[in-house]
Amino acid sequence: MSPLLRNRVFLVVAGADLLQQISIWIRNMALLFYIMEMTNNDPTAVALLSALQYAPILLFSLVGGTFADRWNPKKTVIAGDTLSALSILAILPLIAAGWWQAVFAATVVSSIVSQFSQPSSAVLFKRHVPETQVGAAIGITQSLMSLFVVLGPVLGTLIYSRFGLERSLWALVALFGAAALLQLLLPASSRSRAGGQAPASAWADLRSGFRYVLAHANLRTIGGLFLLLGLAVGVTQPLDVFVTMERLQLPKEAVQWFAASEGVGMLIGGAVAAAAAGWAQRRGRLILPLAMLVFAAVTMTEVLSLWPLLTGSVRVVSGVTMAFFQIVLSALLIREVAEAYIGRTNGIITPLMMGGMLAGTALSGPLVKLVSLFGAYGLSALLLAAGAVLLTRLRPAGAASAGARASDSAVAGEAQYRHSASANHDSNARPDARAPDL
Repeated sequence: MSPLLRNRVFLVVAGADLLQQISIWIRNMALLFYIMEMTNNDPTAVALLSALQYAPILLFSLVGGTFADRWNPKKTVIAGDTLSALSILAILPLIAAGWWQAVFAATVVSSIVSQFSQPSSAVLFKRHVPETQVGAAIGITQSLMSLFVVLGPVLGTLIYSRFGLERSLWALVALFGAAALLQLLLPASSRSRAGGQAPASAWADLRSGFRYVLAHANLRTIGGLFLLLGLAVGVTQPLDVFVTMERLQLPKEAVQWFAASEGVGMLIGGAVAAAAAGWAQRRGRLILPLAMLVFAAVTMTEVLSLWPLLTGSVRVVSGVTMAFFQIVLSALLIREVAEAYIGRTNGIITPLMMGGMLAGTALSGPLVKLVSLFGAYGLSALLLAAGAVLLTRLRPAGAASAGARASDSAVAGEAQYRHSASANHDSNARPDARAPDL
């Protein structure tokens, strides 16, 4: 843990993530309350805001990942936060002039930009955080995110209630700007090609990304897992409020406390997983399917429970398990995926989960009418159990297929070629990309 806390890249990325999390929650709560005020609590307008937050993930994840693999990662993350700040600045005069609908544009721009900058952050981790410290690094960043699952809505609501929309938006400009300035401390990096060679087209890069994922059995398995997980979550997520009202006999507003319970569990789990990162990574092939079985058990317990204390307790267990699951899976992906393909792999796999969630959400209403809450939650639990079975197919490190080894050899050659170009292009390029930047 001590070497990790002296790693400049990790500290900068974690600090920028912290500023971005504060920004996101201020934005989410301020825009939610503002739109409700302007539309007299119109549910269609609120649903549109949610759709504009998630639709770009499905539509731009693959495009963003492809270009993130082509662009300089340091410049990409700085440009992402700068564009987010500028988009807020651009809508402030429109809001002052009475064009309140402009707030939707800020959500869209921020969500699109993140599809380019997030894969670049993963590239920086891959390049500058030693493999033995990846689990602890992800554990710390996940804990920060979990903390804001609990505190974010409170902070965002407080700032909006006290200062109003315009000052909340100015706070966003300052926070995104601070994140961009902080990332100027990242070491120089380059994605240039050697000898003036013409770069491949984005379409060619996209096709090679698909070939890369299909050549790796573990990545195919994780893609299938994301689809099953998305379907399972999509089926139950819209129904949580009905479980709260019909099974627990509580008002609909009580659903937030069960979500907060899961956030507390994620915070606890993230701290424990960060401390036990080495053990968790070594037991990853056992932890992942076991976690899916825990999720399945929690899902059934939620719909069967008649006691709020039991429901809250299993949500804490779910949060702890989710923290371990995310940390182990993220570390596995960073180890499995070659640096040159991180963006495209993320762009191919993430839409599988988002598509599954959208399909599951569309099915949830008809399922409840057809087979009741118990049937819908039972289907979700079966999907999660199927994910556990699928994860037993994960291969240990070094057990790649012949196709995958050939793909990795090509990637290694490309990486060596790029490294030679980078050394000639940038005298500050690091000779060992895996070494921590102290």
